[in-house]
Amino acid sequence: MRTFRYAPERWERLGYGRSLHADERMAVAAALVAPLYLLGARRALRGALAHGHTDVVQAHWVVPNLLAASFCGGRVPLLVGLHGSDVFMAEKALVRPWVRRALRRVDGLTSCSPELAARVQKIGFPAERSRVIPYGVDSDLFAPDPARRHTWRERLGIPSAAPLLLGVGRMATKKGFHLLLEALPDLFASLPEAHLVLAGGGDRLEEFRQRSAAFGGRVHFPGPVLHDTLPDLYRAADLFVLPAVHDAKGNVDGLPNVILEAMASGLAVVGSRVSGLSTAIAEGVNGWLVEEGSVDELRRILPRALGDPSRRSAYGAASRSRAQGEFSWDAVAARYREAYVAARQRQGRGG
Repeated sequence: MRTFRYAPERWERLGYGRSLHADERMAVAAALVAPLYLLGARRALRGALAHGHTDVVQAHWVVPNLLAASFCGGRVPLLVGLHGSDVFMAEKALVRPWVRRALRRVDGLTSCSPELAARVQKIGFPAERSRVIPYGVDSDLFAPDPARRHTWRERLGIPSAAPLLLGVGRMATKKGFHLLLEALPDLFASLPEAHLVLAGGGDRLEEFRQRSAAFGGRVHFPGPVLHDTLPDLYRAADLFVLPAVHDAKGNVDGLPNVILEAMASGLAVVGSRVSGLSTAIAEGVNGWLVEEGSVDELRRILPRALGDPSRRSAYGAASRSRAQGEFSWDAVAARYREAYVAARQRQGRGG
């Protein structure tokens, strides 16, 4: 991996979770520094390509990385990978013409979600050059371990036998946790011993904490969780939930990594029918799918799912099996290799 500087360290504001405020609008500081990033990325990429040993360039995130990489196109095949917020930014009126121009130099598109691919195709990219390739997950790191079930429960003061619902992600609108909080009174009425853990930082964290104060310590917000302690958090849970939505600006996740991590950890999963979630969650196989934005469906499904240990166990086993098969890094790498080979062959044929 090569890194590069594009501004004094305190000004470097581009990056996951820092470029957007609440994932709904671009932060002012990030917008101001974006031109410096484009220049720095372009210079760094040209330096890397100068050695002549590069077979393919994969630009992850349309904005800003494709805009930088497209200036260096032509010498080797160029692909772009879509993830979510980058597509949201690419659709903006001021950016869209630049993205359309950059897409003319792209030999292949990879996306974790059919919806994201379709949205970029509308900007101006051929569908036949697009591939939906999910993320992968390390099923050795994220794996069930009953002996570690107590670690996070003791840390948070959750009884060992209490049914535990878990959500992981930034406290941003598109994660849908605000809808989950609306469904909690019914869940807690049906399962008086149940607890909820919402792990992650974000612009709406304090708001969610205040909204949950009435639940008497049954909702826990540990904040951002370090990656090496995250597997134990999944092991503490009985059910995973991510009721993702399109926010008011149209931003949406592609396929959140936390879904795959929960599956590899042997958890049944509740998610919404948006973007790429249905590519991982199979209704009636390893989890439940709810309509986007439906608090009523969350009220109906969550008590039933959390209160049925035998079904959770069967769904959890299916989740683990799917994670080890369809979403292993070997399987995902093979699909990326196919995309790269196809792009090289297309360039060799002159498009």
